[in-house]
Amino acid sequence: MQKLEKSVNEGNAYGALQLYKTYSARYVAAEKHNNALDLLEAGAILLLNHSEVTSGAELATLFVETLSKGKFPFREETLDRIRKIYQAFPKLSMPQHLIDHDDDDMEKLSEALVAAKTRVEACSSFLKSAIRWSAEYGASKSGFPELHYMLADYVYSESPELDMAKVTVHFVRGNNPEKFASTLVNFLGKCYPGEEDLAIARAVLMYLAQGNLRDANKLMGELRKQLKAKKQTLPKSDLMQFVVYLLETLERDALPLFRMLTQKYKPSIDRERLFDELLEDVAEKFYGVRRQIGFPSMFGDIFKMMDMQL
Repeated sequence: MQKLEKSVNEGNAYGALQLYKTYSARYVAAEKHNNALDLLEAGAILLLNHSEVTSGAELATLFVETLSKGKFPFREETLDRIRKIYQAFPKLSMPQHLIDHDDDDMEKLSEALVAAKTRVEACSSFLKSAIRWSAEYGASKSGFPELHYMLADYVYSESPELDMAKVTVHFVRGNNPEKFASTLVNFLGKCYPGEEDLAIARAVLMYLAQGNLRDANKLMGELRKQLKAKKQTLPKSDLMQFVVYLLETLERDALPLFRMLTQKYKPSIDRERLFDELLEDVAEKFYGVRRQIGFPSMFGDIFKMMDMQL
C-alpha cells in the first residue's frame, strides 16, 4: 500500500493502477475478497484525490464488481464505503469570465469541457455499477435510492451537456425531493424559455407514474417555498395548471375527473410525447386502468429503459 501510494505521489498513476489491478485480481482469485476491497477502495480514493479520474473510477468500478463477485449483501457499512469513494470524485466549476474569446480562452474552455465530460462518464459508470449491485443484493429492485440521488446530483452539477430528463429519472428514484426541488429551481434560472413548466411537469408525472403521490406533493410544496424565498412563483401556463389539478384529483377516487382533465388539457400534454405515456401509467397505478392490448408503453417504461442503461 505504501509503495503504491508513493508511486502515485511521484506521478506514476498508470503504473500504480496496473499494480492495484494485479494485486486485487490475485486476492479475488484466492477468494480474499475483503483484502481486494480494502486495496481497491484505498486506490480509488488516492487516485481520485490526485485528479486521476479515469484510473480512480476504474478501481472504483472494480470495487463494486468485487462486491458482486464476493456476493456481499447490501449493508450500511458497505454503502458508507461507496459514499467515501463518491465523495472523492472531483467537482470543478467551468471557467468563468472568458471575455476576450481569444485562442487561449477557447482552448481552456475546450479542455474544461472534455475534462467535465470525462468526470461525469467516470462517476456515472461507478454509480451505475453500485446501483446494479444494490438491486441484486438486498436494496429495492430498482437500486438503493441514495445511489440514484448521488448519480442525479453529480450529473446535474458536473455535466457540460445536461439531459434533464435523465437526471429527473434518477432524482425521482432517489430519496431527496427537497434537493430535487433546489435543483429544479436552479434549472429554471438557466433553461430556455418554455422549458420551465415542462421540467416541473416531467418531474411530477415521473413520481406519479411510480405511484408516489407523497413525493410529488412534497416536490411541489418545496418548489413553491423555495421560489417564494426568491420572490418568484411557479411558471404560469396551462400545463402547470393541469399538474396542480391532477395532484388534487389523485387524492380521491375520481377517475371521471381524471379523464376530463387529461382531455381538457390535451394540447398542453401533447407538448411532450413522454407525458401521454406517463399518464397511462398514472391511470393504471391510481385507478387500475389497464393499457389496451397491442398498445405497449413506449415512454411509460422509461424507468425500464434507464435500467437497461445501468
